[in-house]
Amino acid sequence: MTTASDRAAARLAWTRSALDDATLTLESASSDASFRSYWRTHHQGRSWIVMDSPPEKEDPRPWVAMGERLAAAGLHVPTVYAKDLEQGFLLIEDLGHRLYLSELDEQTADALYGDAMDALLNMQTRMTFADLPPFNHELLVSGLEVMPEWFLGRHLGHTPSCDEWDVLEAAFNVIIRNALEQPRCFVHRDFHSRNLLIVEENNPGIIDFQGALAGPITYDLASLLRDAYIVWPRERVEGWVESYRQSLLDADMIDAQVTQAHFLRWFDLTGMHRHVRVLGQFYRLWYRDGKPGYLADVPTVYRYVVSVARRYPELADFVALIERHAEGRDLTKVATA
Repeated sequence: MTTASDRAAARLAWTRSALDDATLTLESASSDASFRSYWRTHHQGRSWIVMDSPPEKEDPRPWVAMGERLAAAGLHVPTVYAKDLEQGFLLIEDLGHRLYLSELDEQTADALYGDAMDALLNMQTRMTFADLPPFNHELLVSGLEVMPEWFLGRHLGHTPSCDEWDVLEAAFNVIIRNALEQPRCFVHRDFHSRNLLIVEENNPGIIDFQGALAGPITYDLASLLRDAYIVWPRERVEGWVESYRQSLLDADMIDAQVTQAHFLRWFDLTGMHRHVRVLGQFYRLWYRDGKPGYLADVPTVYRYVVSVARRYPELADFVALIERHAEGRDLTKVATA
């Protein structure tokens, strides 16, 4: 069994060999919700990133293949300079420290989201997707079911009754139908402020794209503008959504029958799918995987679920169920039982 220290030693040895420099050291750059981690080193006046993706846990091949496709379509993804897919080590371009999340504010938001939506439009118009796994009914259902298992069940200690399951399933059906009726396109699946970096050329730099699917046209837009890590006034979000709808019309990705109200419903309920899933997933990351770092963002996700559901009468029973069991609970504190 490979220990963490064994892995660290192998990672450092590979990096020194790849850059032909026996003096290099590595410092943690970031990690994500998977088993993948990123490490920074410096060589000949330049910064480099080593991606550590243990093949038995997080096969790096899909990341490499998808990165090549995105780069060919004109998107800015990290260039790969060296790789050892058997060990799961890659030497890649350092996109820097300037995450969208840390630099988005009232003054920068329009320009930064403008760049991100331009990149998104390029993905949706230039990327082939017929060969990608489909964001189908089964996957949509399994994503939603994470919430009752890990939020209601594991965290709140509540097992839904038969009547409550009827409410959950009725709401899930509304959300799923909404996703399935939309045009299909390339879906990054995590297109948000922690996966976008400000770069000097061809902004933004895009990461964490290996899980791409063929799915609903508003999914990545909802990920971007209803971000779990930063919140904007609804009126401003709806303005960005409408500008993107106009871009899709100009690109012939949708037709004029998709009105502003129709597109906003697509956007709202697709965001609901994402946030209902994430509401369960953030707790799963803690209770199953021992990763508490996402708990602080649960209240934002919860507010998205509640505020959007309240706008749609067919979700009234669903939001009442959620609020009934979450009322008075500190969602950032883990259950001890």
